[in-house]
Amino acid sequence: QVQLVESGGGVVQAGGSLRLSCAPSTSIFKINAVGWHRQAPGKQREMVATLLSGGSANYSDSVKGRFTISRDSAGNTVYLQMNSLKPEDTGAYYCHADLQVRSSWPRQDYWGQGTQVTVSS
Repeated sequence: QVQLVESGGGVVQAGGSLRLSCAPSTSIFKINAVGWHRQAPGKQREMVATLLSGGSANYSDSVKGRFTISRDSAGNTVYLQMNSLKPEDTGAYYCHADLQVRSSWPRQDYWGQGTQVTVSS
């Protein structure tokens, strides 16, 4: 059973930085689109950043210019570099991937368990 494993969350002061990482728990054939989403207490989950297989990245207006989504050269680890963090960035951050476990398997959506980011003022 493939899982997406996230790391890098924590507590940081406003203006600080954190880098989140996400990788499959086992070897897989291919990752297509990837993304990071977040959910603040009492709010719906929202898209933060997505990265398509062709390299096109999209960001929510609230993080544009502060966050950067990227993948490592092997393509299986996804990062979210978060700079100039604000208290409103606080929430649980979830990694999402559209991937194929084996070349003969269909593409499927996977979600990580979430990593908590807390930004203090």
